[in-house]
Amino acid sequence: MLNIGCHLSSSKGFYHMGCEALSIDANTFQFFTRNPRGGSAKEIDPDDAQKLNDLIKEKNFAKILAHAPYTLNACAEKEYIREFAYNTMLDDLKRMDFVPGNLYNFHPGSHVGQGIEKGIEMISQLLNSIMWKEQTTTVLLETMSGKGSEVGSKFEELREIIDRVELDDKMGVCLDTCHVYDGGYDIVADLDGVLTQFDKIIGLDRLKAIHINDSKNPFASHKDRHEKIGEGSIGAQAFERIINHPALRHLPFYLETPNELDGYAREIAFLKSLYK
Repeated sequence: MLNIGCHLSSSKGFYHMGCEALSIDANTFQFFTRNPRGGSAKEIDPDDAQKLNDLIKEKNFAKILAHAPYTLNACAEKEYIREFAYNTMLDDLKRMDFVPGNLYNFHPGSHVGQGIEKGIEMISQLLNSIMWKEQTTTVLLETMSGKGSEVGSKFEELREIIDRVELDDKMGVCLDTCHVYDGGYDIVADLDGVLTQFDKIIGLDRLKAIHINDSKNPFASHKDRHEKIGEGSIGAQAFERIINHPALRHLPFYLETPNELDGYAREIAFLKSLYK
């Protein structure tokens, strides 16, 4: 079975997202923990969270994925921005205890001229300050496209962050197809080679989720513009290989394409038709 879902609005609560996912024939979903541009989070209703937990068990959902806000920058030069990242991520991980055993994804950040090594140091320090032994949530570093001063466009950078995290058993990676392709990893012409490289540097056991997005830009453009499946430079044939690859086919896939709910439903049906 293809484990696939899309990004859903969390404004109406956990259980509503679960029902929306089922309505488009999905068996997982992604959501922002709060406004994607930052700010305070909506108070969690424990009863609502428990209804989702029950639904997940009843319908055999794959792991759901919470996404940190885009404004979060763990390696910012300015202290107040790093403080926002600390407070937000710590609060998010505590809130994820209401839906235990799932995934939390964030963009590693931009070093804004301080250098990659300094950025890696700051990110790992923040992770060490917010994670605790009893947490059930796995924290994922997202692969980035390499625009500007982003950290995480190279597998080696993600490996170095993980190596510096004390509770590294609670760390993983979310591979974004648009980002890695834009970042210079040719998943169209050499998917096997890219995954071999990932395994050698990070380890495929660390790969916990896939953001499945086409790209508006050409290979190695170092942009970050998602496109609908099959309408960008990655193309439908490459996605057929991706979802059926022995190293990937068991993972949860999350669509972040420019779509409304009906568009996501069509993409899910299309990808399921390609799954063997």
